[in-house]
Amino acid sequence: MNFDFSALLVILTFASGIIWLVDSLVFAPIRSKNREVTTEDKNDSKHKEQLKLPLIVEYAKSFFPIFFIVLILRSFIFEPFKIPSGSMMPTLLIGDFILVNKFDYGIRLPVLNSKIIDNKTPARGDIVVFRYPEDPSIPFIKRVVGLPGDKISYNNKTLYINDISVTQILNGRYNAHGSGMMMDGASLRVENLGDVAHEILVSPNRTSQELEVRVPEGHYFVLGDNRDNSKDSRFWGFVPDENLVGRAFMIWMNWDSKNGGVDFHRIGTILK
Repeated sequence: MNFDFSALLVILTFASGIIWLVDSLVFAPIRSKNREVTTEDKNDSKHKEQLKLPLIVEYAKSFFPIFFIVLILRSFIFEPFKIPSGSMMPTLLIGDFILVNKFDYGIRLPVLNSKIIDNKTPARGDIVVFRYPEDPSIPFIKRVVGLPGDKISYNNKTLYINDISVTQILNGRYNAHGSGMMMDGASLRVENLGDVAHEILVSPNRTSQELEVRVPEGHYFVLGDNRDNSKDSRFWGFVPDENLVGRAFMIWMNWDSKNGGVDFHRIGTILK
C-alpha cells in the first residue's frame, strides 16, 4: 500500500485552517470580552487559564501557513521525487533526487488530479513523471518517445517512429558504479529524438520486447533509457494524459550508500 502524501497534506491544511477560522470567529471574541475585567480578576490563576490560547489553536495558527505554502508549491509548481530503480540509466541513477515541473502540462487539483488550467503538452524526448496506469498510486518516470497519432515500432533494439528509425550512435562501454553496477559493461549509445540527443543503455545479449503500435489520441508512448531493463509502454501500454504529473527537469541531490553517499557532481544537473 502506497502512502498518499498529497491527501495527507490537503487534510492537514484544511483541518488547521478550519480550526484557526472557527477560533477567530467564535472563541476569540469570547476571550476578548473576558479580558475586560478588574485588576484583581487579572491576577486570578483560573481567569488566566481561561484567557490562554488553546493548544490545538496555537498549533493550527503556527502550522497552517506552512502546510498551505507546501501544498501550493508541491501541487502546482515543483514536486520532489526519488529515483528507486535503474530503468532510466544512464540519465538518472538510483539515488537521484529530482525536481518535477508541475505546471508545464497544465494545473491539476491535488488528490483529484483533474486539470483546471491547460498549458503545454509533452514533447518528444521529455522525461515525464506519471501515475502508473495499472496502479495510479505508484509514480513512474520514463521518456516520451511517441505522441498521439504516431506509429511506434521497436525491433532489434531500434526505435522506429512513423516507419523512420531513430539514430543511435555507439559511445563505447558503460562504466557503472554504486547501486547501478548491474549495468557495468552495457553498450552506451546516443539516441536522437528530434532536437533531443540523450544517452541510452543497451544489453546486446539480452532479448527485448518488440512491438508495433499506433498511439491513440490523448495518450503517450514512453520508454526507459535503460532499454533492456525497463518496464515501460512496451509491456503495459500507453500513458493517458490525465495520468501525467509533470516534467522532470533537474537533479537536486544524489545519495547512494553503495557509492559512498552524496555524489556532488550530480547536484544541479539539468535533465534532457
